[in-house]
Amino acid sequence: MPVVVVANPKGGVGKSTLSTHVAGYFASRGHTVMLGDVDRQQSSRLWLGLRPVQARAIASWETGDDRVVKVPKGVTHAVLDTPAGLHGWRFKDVLKMADKVLIPLQPSIFDIYATRDFLRLLAETRHGKEVSIGLVGMRVDERTIAANNLHKYVDTLGLPVLGYLRDTQNYVHLAASGLTLFDVAPSRVAKDLAQWLPICHWLDS
Repeated sequence: MPVVVVANPKGGVGKSTLSTHVAGYFASRGHTVMLGDVDRQQSSRLWLGLRPVQARAIASWETGDDRVVKVPKGVTHAVLDTPAGLHGWRFKDVLKMADKVLIPLQPSIFDIYATRDFLRLLAETRHGKEVSIGLVGMRVDERTIAANNLHKYVDTLGLPVLGYLRDTQNYVHLAASGLTLFDVAPSRVAKDLAQWLPICHWLDS
């Protein structure tokens, strides 16, 4: 059973947006999905509470005492949204169960430096464990100098950049209804779905 962990030590980079959409994608493929949230803000749990009953089911992965409990039987795919500043034993516990780590990154110098340090910690903590790591550029306007600097930075990392997601109100409006791009008519969000294609291929691999 694949467990996808969405992590970045920086707050406000889009971890919950990625987490809910990965869960939504898995659900759209007919999988039995569980979404967990170990962030104190509980954004993903809030999103689950907004999800309409007619939407494809996504179960809540309960956590307690700051510890991630084992995924219950019967779940085929799990997604875990993590807090800013994840480190220490909590980071190690999360990494132990991760099959894939998805790292959102925004085109700002603060995000770039925070992510650089996080990637170093991730490499030191894996201890030989086979974990697939993928980067996703969030709220990227390709016309800006910041986007160009982000491209230059990720080219030095030797890690796959799965895609760059544009800054659009589609994510905001869908989140307010507990939905994802994968829950609405494709024609409404065709441009965004096209950006998600390589991310989805990576999730399925």
